[in-house]
Amino acid sequence: MRRRGPARVLLVVENVPLARDHRLRKQVAALQSAGYRVSVICRRDPANRAPAGVRLFDYRAPADATSALGFVREYSYSLIMAAWLAVRAFLDGGFDAIQISGTPDIYFSIGAPFRLLGKRVLLDQRDLSPELYEVRYHRRDAVYRLLRIVERVSYRTVDHVITVNGSLERIIRERGGLPENAVTVVGNGPVLTHVHPRPPEPSLRNGRRHLSCWLGLMGPQDQVGLALRAIRHVVLDLGRTDCQFAFIGDGECRGEAEHQASELGIAEFVSFPGWLEEGAAFTYLCTADLGLEPNLEAIVSPVKGMEYMAFGLPFVAFDLAETRTLAGPAAAYAEPGDVRGFANLIAELLDDPRRRLEMGASGRQRISSEIAWEHQQRAYLAAYRRVLGRAARPAPAVTREFDKTAAMVHP
Repeated sequence: MRRRGPARVLLVVENVPLARDHRLRKQVAALQSAGYRVSVICRRDPANRAPAGVRLFDYRAPADATSALGFVREYSYSLIMAAWLAVRAFLDGGFDAIQISGTPDIYFSIGAPFRLLGKRVLLDQRDLSPELYEVRYHRRDAVYRLLRIVERVSYRTVDHVITVNGSLERIIRERGGLPENAVTVVGNGPVLTHVHPRPPEPSLRNGRRHLSCWLGLMGPQDQVGLALRAIRHVVLDLGRTDCQFAFIGDGECRGEAEHQASELGIAEFVSFPGWLEEGAAFTYLCTADLGLEPNLEAIVSPVKGMEYMAFGLPFVAFDLAETRTLAGPAAAYAEPGDVRGFANLIAELLDDPRRRLEMGASGRQRISSEIAWEHQQRAYLAAYRRVLGRAARPAPAVTREFDKTAAMVHP
């Protein structure tokens, strides 16, 4: 017999702390505001702060991997710990639905046993593991084929898939053989109430006239190196020494990026302030004249682009399907991989404040009218209503305090 009262939801995310998972925090806030009882399993971090009423099950962070074997060890450990904590959560109060999110797609192994016990399982598919592997290692080998198999098994062992854009939705339905109503698109837009303008901080320009920003997690797929090569062209070939470039964030490629900036002879024009708290990162965006988005994955909706747009900051990007769908006239587009074209657009926009203002206004309007999380969470909650066959009892006041910090900058 089904337990009466608010439905209980367990969110499991792979090897990432709650404090650094932008999307997870918004999902927690949305579920709580709709009256669901929420628990979270994630990697431990000193900055993790569970809001009142949320049960947090976290595990000690593994050592960061530095080799292929290290990655296997790191993610195997995280999977085992998450599975153990899911059993603990099940025994300690239980849950009606479990949402899994992980790359590679091995976390279906946590949800599948609970599905056999009658629990609903949702998959939050943010990236495609085979494509990420190909971007990282530049090959389609046995590992790539294995990831495709595991991905398909993952789709077939859950009740519903949530993803971030239309391109991923089509791929998921095709690869998983899923009907249209089995996949819901939930964009990753910022929480509109948290991206209000802040006073600019002139010191961030490092004495120069302009500031351009890159924002995010520095992984191989994020193409920081392409942005640095474009900056070299701006500074050394075009002779533009009036712009400071800030790369805000952290990740496995940060050290390599700092070294590359030195090798390219542009270190004095580039700063790496690291991972910043929301207020400090947003101050950079409020001070900047231009954002940079060198992503080359056509199926990715760039989160950093949404952050730029939320602050009325125009940006330069490569002309890719989901980037253009997201940004429209809020970005200027170079041909994919054309570093010089990317650099030329930076220079052109720095010299055209009126165009920057128009692009920024367009981006802000797109965020407020359709992309912001306030719009996206409706589809997210509708997916839960569909899967559970009922709505939770409303409890809008539960997450009021948590909402103040739900809009973290990084993906």
